[in-house]
Amino acid sequence: MNIWIEEAKAAVRAAQGFGEAVRARVALRVAPQGKIDAALATQEQHAVHGFGWIAASVAALEATAEWAARAARAGQFGQVEELTLRIGFGEYLAQLASGLAMSANEVVRPSAFGADADARAMAAQPAVARFLGEGSTPQTRSDYAALLADGARPFEGLGDDTLDLMRGSMRAFTAEAITPHAHRWHLADALIPDAVIAEMAALGVFGVCIPAEHGGLGLGKLAMSVVSEELSRGWICAGSLGTRAEIAGELISENGTAEQKAHYLPRIADGSCLPTAVFTEPDTGSDLASVRTRAERQADGSWAVTGAKTWITHAARADLMTLLVRTDANVPGYPGLSMLLAEKTRGSETVPFPDAGIDGSEIPVLGYRGMKEYALGFDGFSVRSDGLLGGAEGHGFKQLMRTFEGARIQTAARAVGVAWNVFDLALDYAIGRQQFGAALTTFPRITDKLALMAAEIVMSRELTYSAARAKDAGTRCDIEAGMAKLLAARTAWVAADNALQVHGGNGYALEYPISRVLCDARILNIFEGAAEIQAQVIGRGLLAMQAAAKAA
Repeated sequence: MNIWIEEAKAAVRAAQGFGEAVRARVALRVAPQGKIDAALATQEQHAVHGFGWIAASVAALEATAEWAARAARAGQFGQVEELTLRIGFGEYLAQLASGLAMSANEVVRPSAFGADADARAMAAQPAVARFLGEGSTPQTRSDYAALLADGARPFEGLGDDTLDLMRGSMRAFTAEAITPHAHRWHLADALIPDAVIAEMAALGVFGVCIPAEHGGLGLGKLAMSVVSEELSRGWICAGSLGTRAEIAGELISENGTAEQKAHYLPRIADGSCLPTAVFTEPDTGSDLASVRTRAERQADGSWAVTGAKTWITHAARADLMTLLVRTDANVPGYPGLSMLLAEKTRGSETVPFPDAGIDGSEIPVLGYRGMKEYALGFDGFSVRSDGLLGGAEGHGFKQLMRTFEGARIQTAARAVGVAWNVFDLALDYAIGRQQFGAALTTFPRITDKLALMAAEIVMSRELTYSAARAKDAGTRCDIEAGMAKLLAARTAWVAADNALQVHGGNGYALEYPISRVLCDARILNIFEGAAEIQAQVIGRGLLAMQAAAKAA
């Protein structure tokens, strides 16, 4: 076993100890009586969210150490893997010890928790000290960038032939059908062509997690992550097409009646029914308890929907809406919410919403253009009498919450794919661009950017896969999913920003694909729960677990 793998295991234990020390200190502030005080948690939001970021960073170290060990077992832990490990650990341990960026100008430091002594103790641990001194150095970054420029890539095997073959087929499809056309589609603000969607359906993209008995592949979230990552490496919108199918498929598989499963799942899996998620409202954002769109039973048993929704992706071309509504106006908050399976007629460019009772206006956006965003208005829109998911009212919020884990894991995988796309663009440009008589790859600030991009992408990828494995194991993983989404979204944005910098002025020109990918990367910190929401979920969730353990 490589010595750096052993050092990584010891460094992980030290980082875990530091994370536990921070958790205890934050708990004293927000749960002085053993249970989280909501007012104190809001007052101490910087500390709670900072702890969430620290916990996610420690989890990334854990996942990366496991990746290194897996590569070694496969006989694939070579120089590029060693440098990935050393640079990634060197950077993340330094952030934990001195300051971790929650955004471009919000840094959480050990002093924020009164944990300076704990940070020094972690940094003094021999394995941590070695990574801090010998991990991410000018020489290791230069050596790593040289290997990457020569075509070397860090180990990506999953120990499963089916998944490895799936990665290969999705990568080949993306290289042929998505990557060469994505920038043209983006500049034209065009929908992904129907022919491409049909090819994706034939490859099983929309039925990855749908049970085989209902026409799907019957695979898990790890498979979904691989598919989403590879498609998003060509264009985030290609990866995102599967998100709506994933959400609808899981909602129906987990909560639908036998008739609903038989009717919808095979059609979603084969791509003949394109779903869209209709949850967000203009004034609610992530506050789903405040949803006001209402559905009222009619004399014939059907539902009449009235209200407004916004930021609805792929709405015009969709055939089915998973629609969160309030079916009991007398019950405030979550208990009054239900989920409808609302069929609609697929629209065209000239008539995007042909059905009575529904209209929509397109929201022009910077990026993420391949499916289009809409604000929707409902005025007595009719939903079939059997359209209530599971046939029971009042369960909409609980049904939806269970899908957020998978959706956030998939978003993390999309972020990883976008980050690899960014890396590919930056490396290709740096190799081909001459400045002052030399290629950009001869300049240390450029090679630093490339090396740090690649190392952090691997760390985010492995954290995402770890969350997917937890979901596949059937365990609750809202915290793990939040961690993956939080770090992977940051990774994609930081990589895109640095890649544009590598391009210089050309990166600001619309003709260069990096201008598109920068815009695409920015949305990842917002949708499926903004970064602040993820940090809240992680921080409060871990603190609540500690409080529950103490009470027991």
